[in-house]
Amino acid sequence: MRFLAVHPGPLMYTEVFLRLEPLGLELVAEAVRRAGHEVRIIDLQVETHAAYFKFIEHWRPNALAFSCNFLANVPEIVDLAKETKRRLPQCFLFVGGHSATFTAHELLEHGDGAIDCVLRGEGESSVARLMEVIEEDREAITEVPGVVTLEGDGPPPVMVPSLDDIRPARDLVRHRRKYFIGHLDPCASIEFSRGCPWDCNFCSAWTFYGRSYRTISPEVAAEELGRIKESGIFIVDDVAFIQSKHGLEIGEAIARKGIKKKFYLETRGDVLLRNKEVFKFWRELGVEYMFLGLEAIDEEGLKKFRKRVSLDQNMEALECARSLGITVAINIIADTDWDRERFEVVRQWCLEVPEVVNISINTPYPGTEIWHTQSDRLTTRDYRLFDIQHAVLPTRLPLEEFYSELLKTQRVMNMKHISWRTMGHLAGLVSQRLIRGQFNFLKMLWQFNKVYNLERLLADHAYPSAYKMALPSAPGTAADRKTLYVHKVHKRQKPVLDKATAQFVEETRLSASRSQQGSAL
Repeated sequence: MRFLAVHPGPLMYTEVFLRLEPLGLELVAEAVRRAGHEVRIIDLQVETHAAYFKFIEHWRPNALAFSCNFLANVPEIVDLAKETKRRLPQCFLFVGGHSATFTAHELLEHGDGAIDCVLRGEGESSVARLMEVIEEDREAITEVPGVVTLEGDGPPPVMVPSLDDIRPARDLVRHRRKYFIGHLDPCASIEFSRGCPWDCNFCSAWTFYGRSYRTISPEVAAEELGRIKESGIFIVDDVAFIQSKHGLEIGEAIARKGIKKKFYLETRGDVLLRNKEVFKFWRELGVEYMFLGLEAIDEEGLKKFRKRVSLDQNMEALECARSLGITVAINIIADTDWDRERFEVVRQWCLEVPEVVNISINTPYPGTEIWHTQSDRLTTRDYRLFDIQHAVLPTRLPLEEFYSELLKTQRVMNMKHISWRTMGHLAGLVSQRLIRGQFNFLKMLWQFNKVYNLERLLADHAYPSAYKMALPSAPGTAADRKTLYVHKVHKRQKPVLDKATAQFVEETRLSASRSQQGSAL
């Protein structure tokens, strides 16, 4: 059969800061190709809807999958599915991905019959079986693990048995030079592990994977990295190098192969402090950028988001990264309860530290704990606004003033690194990329005010919403945390984390819990 995998269009921040290759979709595409089907990929981050419709009219796929990792893409996906079904009524359409997993029934209802099913959980584990059923007996579709239809659901989703057995179909992506993050331009993505053993209440990574953590074998990781042509690499792991042994072994395998790349990774402050020797080694291998989700600049904020890392640890982690010569990007979560004074405090703090600071807005997403506890306070159920760039909870300040303060804060952070003082350095970075025919970084520097402006933000709220998110059954109340798990982890499975690392994870979780309980007494 002919199978087309489709990634939806760009989100607000992907127009400025980054545009990453559709790694999850590439993995699903390769699983389908290995099952003997003819496969193509279209990424609407870098291609147009017109190009998409022209392609499907010409190629006429038998099955088509939309990747839905971000809630804000839901309306686009539903509209594309409806128009695709109108043009190709015999084509089997399904949706998968992180956000689709938590909104499966809603997607089917919005689709009005255009979406044949949603595939929940890790798509690589079940997509080949789904393709077999589509080809041979569509009546048996609810026998496929993870499948959700309007008529009924299949068995629970299953995990990929081993991350070593799955590979991305990078060769099927048609515009690889369009992907970048900062001035890693171009940039590819790679996965060394999946899942997160912590449980921050604003995050759905741990609920998706059932607080599990799995790793790829060091030699397999090095082999995959050796096949990548791009010089920049984004390591997509939720928390890089939780276990020092694994991080060191991958690094050693890369060093043996003589692979030279520039890396960008994400981790936690306490993991960095615990595994300093790992990050020092990786700095030598080419790590240039590190993303640390500090989330707050005071203990009260850290407790609110159940971040499990103390303020002192975060500050120490920043010092550690500086000493290693790694450029750090920090994320701070703006609470909708902030007033003008709070924004000013954050602005001043941002100016005092040398790091790149990014600010996102506290947003309850389906699949997170705060989705259940805060969904009764939502001011909108428009999927497009759930992108951590828009306020979907009540703001203390009038909405226009809240956005004005937010934009002022973002501009201060942006101009700290784009000024006459930094112009020489930026010019050098830009010229190096232009020589190689790369324009993403240059465009990024001048896109900020065009993308982040008050008129656009307010207009997004005023735009009529065709599809509205369904609320949880009991909005405003806490859910049983284990009922949030998409993948259930069996105790008989061999643990990936060694005892010392597992103890470290539990201690950081429990000490934070005791601290919160004590502060409430």
